[in-house]
Amino acid sequence: MDTTDPLIKFDNNGICNYCLNFEKNIVPSWNFGISCEEKLHKLSKDISSNQNGEFNCIIGLSGGTDSSYVAYVAKEKMGLRPLLFHVDAGWNSDQAVGNIEKIVGGLGLDLYTEVINWDSMRRMQVAFLKAGIPDQDLVQDAVFFSCLYKFARKYKVKHIITGYNYSTECCREPEEWGGYVGIDTTLFMDIWKKHGDGKPIDDFPLVDIFRYKIWYQRILGLKVHYPLNMVPYIKKNAEKELNSLFGWLPFQHKHHESRFTRFNEDFWLSKRFGFEKRRSHFSSLIMTKQMKRQDAIDRLKKPEMDEHLTLREFDYVANKLELTTDELNKLFELPKKTYHAFKNKRNLISLGARISRKLGIEKRYFR
Repeated sequence: MDTTDPLIKFDNNGICNYCLNFEKNIVPSWNFGISCEEKLHKLSKDISSNQNGEFNCIIGLSGGTDSSYVAYVAKEKMGLRPLLFHVDAGWNSDQAVGNIEKIVGGLGLDLYTEVINWDSMRRMQVAFLKAGIPDQDLVQDAVFFSCLYKFARKYKVKHIITGYNYSTECCREPEEWGGYVGIDTTLFMDIWKKHGDGKPIDDFPLVDIFRYKIWYQRILGLKVHYPLNMVPYIKKNAEKELNSLFGWLPFQHKHHESRFTRFNEDFWLSKRFGFEKRRSHFSSLIMTKQMKRQDAIDRLKKPEMDEHLTLREFDYVANKLELTTDELNKLFELPKKTYHAFKNKRNLISLGARISRKLGIEKRYFR
């Protein structure tokens, strides 16, 4: 991490607050997932006691490493019968689709796919691009989680399993890099009001963070679990195991299941704003001893997409969003803004995050 995070701090030894937080707050309670068999068994027993028809939990599956491996852990190591849940927001790479099919078939589990209305998805993404903020992937993330929460509520599912983990995600990217915390319907609706096309967008699924945190979790009893924190999870080993068992194929980099996310992180964010999300991704792997710092520095010297692929993806994204290349270029050149230019609930969300840290629920570094 470096000073492209404007609020990063270093101690007298040159160690940043991300590393200090990792050693102080994460490692003591996590210990790299070692000797957590009893905890994993207890979680399995608790979930199994809440059978809901043919499945006892649901897992959001993207085809990436984390979600694919947690599906394997849930079925083969925990003995659960999860329903695999996929949200198709229109940006799946062919490799992601292939990986999903291999995991579903290899584990013998059922898959439910929620297909987002593409016209609504496209219009909201164009509105966010016109807003000029770094948080372009917030649109995809919002529909992924909102659909998952709505499905759980509709079918009275009490347990959601996710691939979130400390091993590859202990260094959370700062919100200045487009890492806005949670689904803020106030922010969405103000951006739509100011930059949308003026037509209704009622079929765009959104579950506000406070509705999810208070109503779904506290009142309805929905629980979210992170089994990858209870096993020694090493990314490269997991990828080799998935490949050996199911023919699953690894991606070049994190989040490349979505062509828009790859375009956003590898081009839009870095070239337009100067934010390199790979810094936080690599920092997580460095802190968990899965990557050498010098190797990360060397890899950051060149982009994940070469010039030819970048030009191809630029044209692809423009065409899919029903924009010309010139129109997308003009959006790229817009004045840079942040979410502060729009109505939002960030102060309330920040308060909730601080309370979660004090209660020990959230251990990653937040503002």
